[in-house]
Amino acid sequence: MSGYILPLTTDPWQVMTLDVVIDGEEFHAQVEVRYLPAPDQWVVSIWDHSSGELLVNMIPLVCSYEEVNDLLAPFRFLRGGKGLGSLICLRGTDEPSTQDPTGTNLNEFQLIWTDTYQ
Repeated sequence: MSGYILPLTTDPWQVMTLDVVIDGEEFHAQVEVRYLPAPDQWVVSIWDHSSGELLVNMIPLVCSYEEVNDLLAPFRFLRGGKGLGSLICLRGTDEPSTQDPTGTNLNEFQLIWTDTYQ
């Protein structure tokens, strides 16, 4: 199983291009992480960088605690049923200041993109 920790900062708009291997298949992705002040929430969008197709748009970063919360589970039908793997938001510290990332505390969490979680 391969996994990638996305290089997050507290910048309210982050765009990164990643070459990842998901379930044994290479995928060239563009990932956008944005902070929305009105709901005080971080969201993530993913594009197929090769085609420019928007695959998922503005998924709220909701963390996993006692059970894995795979943010990409509803999108397993994409890319001809190959899906996008799993995206999991985890605590980066023992006691983050909030349950989920808000405001300027995104650095207290980790966003991991990995093979499809079964």
